[in-house]
Amino acid sequence: MEKGKGVLGSRKWAVEFTDNSSTRDILDPPGFTRASPDQDDSSLTRQKKDAEANWKSQKAWEVAQAPFKNLMMMGFMMWMAGNTVHLFSIGITFSALWQPLSALQGVGKVFEPYKDNKVDLLAPKLLYIALNLGGMLLGVWKLNSLGLLPTHASDWVSSLSPAHEVEFSGGGAALY
Repeated sequence: MEKGKGVLGSRKWAVEFTDNSSTRDILDPPGFTRASPDQDDSSLTRQKKDAEANWKSQKAWEVAQAPFKNLMMMGFMMWMAGNTVHLFSIGITFSALWQPLSALQGVGKVFEPYKDNKVDLLAPKLLYIALNLGGMLLGVWKLNSLGLLPTHASDWVSSLSPAHEVEFSGGGAALY
């Protein structure tokens, strides 16, 4: 009996895990691809970095388009509030002005997780800024429709100086 073969030879279910041959008799399972020695790790890491850059770019565009949903919701709420001046409509209007303003102040923080050398964030940032400016314009339009913006000449009458008199008339005697 050879050394190490006595126990394995008597059991049919035992498998010897040492591979002394140059070729393998056992095939790889379906779906498994053995990394070839020709393929180096740098190409795999490059593929992973490209996939991560694509994911970051896609998520940056999703974040850039998010203010559009807020814009539609605010527009609907302003429409429901009506054009009369009361507490609810003023609150909705100032909320429509405040949310885009605070979002514009934090543009850098919003896109910070997606910053990468391979990801161009200029276009998503510009879209994000444009949509938030559109939200602010919607709030300014609502202020105008409520009559809270001084857009007519009558809104500025108190700051005008009195008109100079061109003629003067006074009392006098009646001529017969």
